[in-house]
Amino acid sequence: MPYLLSDSEIERFIDEDLPYGDLTTHLLGIGDRPGRIVFSCRHETVLCCTEEAGRVLEKCGATVLRVEPSGSRRAAGEEFLVAEGNARALHGGWKVALNLVEYASGIASRTARIIAAARAANPAVAVVTTRKSFPGTKKVAIKAILAGGALPHRLGLSETVLVFRQHTGFLGGLAGFLPAIDDLRRRAPETTLLVEAEDAADALAAARGGADVVQLDKLEPAALAPLVRELRRVAPTVKISAAGGINEDNVAAYAATGIDIIVLSSVYFGKPADIGARILPVGE
Repeated sequence: MPYLLSDSEIERFIDEDLPYGDLTTHLLGIGDRPGRIVFSCRHETVLCCTEEAGRVLEKCGATVLRVEPSGSRRAAGEEFLVAEGNARALHGGWKVALNLVEYASGIASRTARIIAAARAANPAVAVVTTRKSFPGTKKVAIKAILAGGALPHRLGLSETVLVFRQHTGFLGGLAGFLPAIDDLRRRAPETTLLVEAEDAADALAAARGGADVVQLDKLEPAALAPLVRELRRVAPTVKISAAGGINEDNVAAYAATGIDIIVLSSVYFGKPADIGARILPVGE
């Protein structure tokens, strides 16, 4: 998987942790002593941002000897990133590299588990993630969900048309918006039109009105399943997505309703992966 973080972004991460050098390593007088750092998984992990972690170590003066690519699945105890350099370089890059891999791999691993659960119930369902990542971390978050097997729902406001109640409120409600669909298609003929609905009536109206995708928000699976069947009947070509509160515990139930797309944010929030990092003098 290619880099998504630029060198300037990686340098900013390093500068946050190492603004004026490593005082501990300096006072101990060990900075020039040669050593090795080895990263390994403490549980089964889908790795992410290993390439950027290696670049962190290189920026600090180490030499990367081995790095497993983002998207790799590794078992507990497996090593995936090894670098050599002096103690100054290894300690300088250690925590930045570790934090980056742990947070990104946590998202990637969670994403992979959610996709596995969803597709066990509905092999055709797509899993996509929202733009609710923590501000300033979008590139890491997007790389992580890609490593886990998902795709972004929308990367931002500039390239998709997703109409919420907050939009239609300025047009007199959904009924006031639906006549504008033909005009939207003329003005943006290559763009898929998604309309969010919060109840069955609005979902059916959006499907009949010509939406490409009807996104159902915060409907429980028990209410969603019969609505999916009705939407298929009235608009056989419409795609149906579900969003709102979907997570690892309930994703299979949502997938089993027969929807086409699961939209979620929960992959971004949870425990980081547990990664071990050993720093040893060379020769020990």
